[in-house]
Amino acid sequence: MKTLIVIMQVLVSLGLIATVLLQSGKSAGISGAIGGAAQSFFGKKKGLDELFNKITVGLAAAFIALTLLLSIV
Repeated sequence: MKTLIVIMQVLVSLGLIATVLLQSGKSAGISGAIGGAAQSFFGKKKGLDELFNKITVGLAAAFIALTLLLSIV
């Protein structure tokens, strides 16, 4: 039982890391000015960012639940 929870937690944590890295960051500074110009030229996929946001929230909730379950077991 404990091994299964640990495996699930590792998979959820890897998914959480991936979704956080795939999200677009808040542009600031010189690099943000350059990136912002390119972003306005090529267009931003707002729907994809919202999808990654929802997936991140779900995976974070699953990670917290699995961590609490693991501490009880």
